[in-house]
Formats: sequence, C-alpha cells, structure tokens
Amino acid sequence: MAFERQHVGKGVDDRYEANKVDHEQETSPSPHSKPEATVGQKIHIAVSIVLLFLNYFTAQYDKFILSYFQDSFSQSLNLSSPEYGVLSGYATGIFYALLALPIAFLADYFPSARVWTLAIASTWWSLCVVFQSLCHNFWQVLLARIGMGVGQSCVEALSISLISDMIQWRNVFLGSSAFYVGVYIGEAVSGQIAIAFPDNEDGWRIALRAIGITGIVLAFLVRLVVRDQERQDSIVESAKKFEVGTVPARQPNKLSAARDELRGTVSYVLRMHSFWLLVLSAAFRQLAGNVFGYYMPSYLANTYPAKPELLSRYGIIVGVVGSVTVLSGGALTSLLWHKTKLTPLYLTGIGGMVSSLFVLLMIFSRDIAGGDQDRGIKILYGVMSLAYLTAETWLGALFGLVALLLPPRYKTFGLAIWSTVQVLIYSAGPQIIGLALRNTDVASPAYTKDTQVALAVIIPIGYWAAGIGFLCSVPLLRKDLYQIPRHSLERRKKIGVTVFGLLVVSMVIALFVASIVIATK
Repeated sequence: MAFERQHVGKGVDDRYEANKVDHEQETSPSPHSKPEATVGQKIHIAVSIVLLFLNYFTAQYDKFILSYFQDSFSQSLNLSSPEYGVLSGYATGIFYALLALPIAFLADYFPSARVWTLAIASTWWSLCVVFQSLCHNFWQVLLARIGMGVGQSCVEALSISLISDMIQWRNVFLGSSAFYVGVYIGEAVSGQIAIAFPDNEDGWRIALRAIGITGIVLAFLVRLVVRDQERQDSIVESAKKFEVGTVPARQPNKLSAARDELRGTVSYVLRMHSFWLLVLSAAFRQLAGNVFGYYMPSYLANTYPAKPELLSRYGIIVGVVGSVTVLSGGALTSLLWHKTKLTPLYLTGIGGMVSSLFVLLMIFSRDIAGGDQDRGIKILYGVMSLAYLTAETWLGALFGLVALLLPPRYKTFGLAIWSTVQVLIYSAGPQIIGLALRNTDVASPAYTKDTQVALAVIIPIGYWAAGIGFLCSVPLLRKDLYQIPRHSLERRKKIGVTVFGLLVVSMVIALFVASIVIATK
C-alpha cells in the first residue's frame, strides 16, 4: 500500500500536497535500519527480551494479587470500597505518572543509562511490594503502593525503548508483543496462586513477599545480561532530520542544554498529527482493561460460589488465549509491514468493539443460563475465550508502532509521555467504582449486583470509545509516517492541549481527594 507523502508549504498551516510514493521506495529497506544480527546476537536478544518480559510480569503481578484476593485483602485491613478504589487506582497512578517523565528523560539524556535505570527502579518497587505484605492498615499500604508506583513508573517505557533498538523495524512488533505476554502470564500464574494459597490474610501476604523477592533477583539479572543499544532511526522520514539532542555550541551549561532538548522533544510530540488521538484512545482502552483486571475475577468468584476452580481456569484462559493473541497481533503486523503500517490501528479498534459483546455475555453468563451455575460456567468460559481472542492483539503491535514513530534519542521520554497520559485517565476506573460502591458491604449480594452493572457499563464504553478513536486516527497516522510539521504550533492546538491537560488534572484531583475524604470518614 503506497502512502501519500506530505509537504508543508511555507507560511501555510496544515496544507499538504499529496504525491504518490513509488512502491519500490516504500518497500525498500532503509539504510538506517538495524543490520541483520548474528546467531549469537539473536540468542542474546532473545534472552534479554525474556528477562524484560519477566521483569514486567512481576511489575504487573501486584494488580492481580489485589484482584484475586480482594475480599480477604479488604477484610484483613478493614478496607472500605473507596479505600480499595484508592489503592487500585490513583495511589500508584498519580506518582507513576509524575515520576515516569523525569526518570525517562534522565535515562535518555545520559548515554547508556536505560539498563541501569531499569535495574534500580525494579529493585525499588520490588522492595515496596515486600513492604505491602507487612502492612496492617490502609495508610501503610497506601504509602507502600505510592513507593511502588514511583519504581514502576518507567518500567514499560524503558523496556519498549530497549526492545525497539534491539531488532529490525519489522520485528519490533513481534518483540514488543513477546514483552507484553507478561500481562497474560501474570493472570495465569495469579489464577493458580489463588488456588494454591488460601483466600485469607496469610495467602495474599505470602504471595506479595514471593513476587517482591523474585523482582529483586530479576532486577539483578536485567543489569547483568541486558545491554543498552545504539538508537535505531525512527520510521518517520522527517524524523531522520530532527536533531533532537543537538545542542548549540554556545550553551552556557548542561542544564540549559537539557532544557533545550526537553523543549524540542515535547514540541515534536505536540506537532504530531496522530499522537494525541492515539494516546486518548489507548487510555480509554486501558481504562476498560484496568476495571476488568481489578474487578472481574472477584465478581465472577462471587457470581459462581459453587465453582471453586473458576479462578484457576480463568487464569489459564487469560494466560493461554491472551498470550497467543498478543503474539498473533505482533506477527501479523510484522508480516504486513511492507504493505501497510496501519495494522495495529485496525486490530485494536475493530477487535475491541467486537470483544465488548463477548464481555457483556461474560458478565451476564449466569443470568443467561437462568441462574444455573453449571450451564452459566460453560457459557462463561466460551465467551471469555472469544473476548480475549478478539481484543488482545493490540498491546505489542501498537506500542511498538509508537516507539518507532518517536525521535530515536528521546523515544523513552516520548513513550513516558504516552504512558503518563494513559495512566492518569485509566486509573479513574477503579476510583469511580470505589466511590459508586462506597455504601455497599463487599460481602453482600448487593455488592455483586452493583459491580455487575458497573462492569457492564464501563468496559463496553471504554472499548467503543477507543475503537472509534483508533479508526479516526488512521488518516492522521498516514500523515505522520512521512512528515511531522516543522512550523510552530497552531494557537488552536496549543489551546486544545492546554484545556485537555487541565481537564485531566482536574479529574485526577477531584477523584483522588473525594476518595481520600470518604475513605477517612
């Protein structure tokens, strides 16, 4: 598929003349692409990606522990619904968002600092997970999770940044998809732990300690094995001429140089056509997934009390189907790389909208079966497999694409901007549910019913909002693939970004303060 090369007219804002790009030029390998690796290098790359995947898996694991042991965790610490909402939402989200940007910028600014930064951050958050297992009240857990959020803030951006420089462009999608298998393996392992350990105070405490110690070991192995890489050029043609990081000769000091590079990188991201619609769409998709991850397992366990094996099988379905699906998305994107760069948008947009139907069938599976748990559980397992099969092709493919759209030297910082905006938006999901269920006893049937309604509303809305956004961003991404505008930002765009930022910040402050106030009453 040939795209249209866009040229910016002098003194003309956002007016482009479309010229067809020859198919040979579109499909020919770039001289800036990474050369083919030797057998030994391929083995080292594979081991490095596995270590990054395991490290990310442990970073996701605490979320699954809270989800699977929600009832016993809440009862042990005497937590209310708003308190649980704070711990599963902005307790980590705010500090994750605030610290991701400076950590990622410093990791890019200092040569070969990405691996060291990742190892130190992973050690820190692993210690904070261990501290959580020693807590005895809400405030202690809150502080421990804040510390954990600081450490986890840069894990995703640093890992994807490293992977995008390890392998050739077309294989980056498959490599990043292998990295995101950690999300689904985490669910599978957590499901087995939910069966292996009793659903009581000892169970969740031991699980947190185990994963914290494992995280410390993995942080050491990451530093020992993974190597920082030479930066691979962006796939955007104009980005090859974008000298972010090139400092004028008469810079008075390093601080001024860092300021100019920071300003240049942010300006580049702001001038992209597709970035902000993509990040907003991904945030809605993640919001739906965040609510799914934190509330679905405990909801299903309460819905099917006569099926003690449910959580184990739930985890197996997520682990197997999710892993195969996310790898398929990366493989399909790599396969179609020379034909189109838009595969991730179609997979994510259409897949999520189709999946929302199967999610609704999951939520109401027992009602569909007329209250019969045996029939309902069969429906549940079937539609759940279809839900993951249609929805989970997106993570590695889309995030890999974003990494390759960004300026090479500061792609970690660009990915941190991408992640930060999403975290601030998708962390609102658990906060909203926690506030909505604040007057309902977590052990009551009413709590299960209200959770059912919340899941049935929030998840499909998130999937459809994301799907529409991704499909609308297709023509914008086509522009970005060939030319990032070099002229100054339009006044309208500056105002739009400012208003968007103020709305997100206001939402975060309002939800967080409301949750804390209600939780402390």
